[in-house]
Amino acid sequence: MARRKLSHEGTLVLDCEGLSKLVDDHERVVALVTESRKRGMEVVISALTIIEAAHRRTDKARLAWLLSGVRIVHVGEEEAKAASTMLINAGLHGHKYAIDALVAEMAVRQRRPVVLLTSDIDDMTKLCGDRVRLVSV
Repeated sequence: MARRKLSHEGTLVLDCEGLSKLVDDHERVVALVTESRKRGMEVVISALTIIEAAHRRTDKARLAWLLSGVRIVHVGEEEAKAASTMLINAGLHGHKYAIDALVAEMAVRQRRPVVLLTSDIDDMTKLCGDRVRLVSV
């Protein structure tokens, strides 16, 4: 099967599953991140993704090393309000989709083209529309 090509420059966003698989050294995710960097794409995550991806068995040293090589986008009041609006527009509830909404809101603000590695294609499609290219991981 041919590997998908990522666009030159732009931004690669990792959601929880993307970061978790990168920490776990998942071959496909590592290859996508490596290829994106070769093409000049910046790799970014939401600060909340760190919380969502960390668990008792997380290799904390590897996580720290990987985080040192990505841009971590912090969440403030403006971002929270924009994510809330995205949730309402998508017909989703913040109780279940709050972090997804913040990741989506952050993704749509990044340098284009934006590629989002996610396991939540359906939810992210509702939130991002066609503003972000979604790649299932």
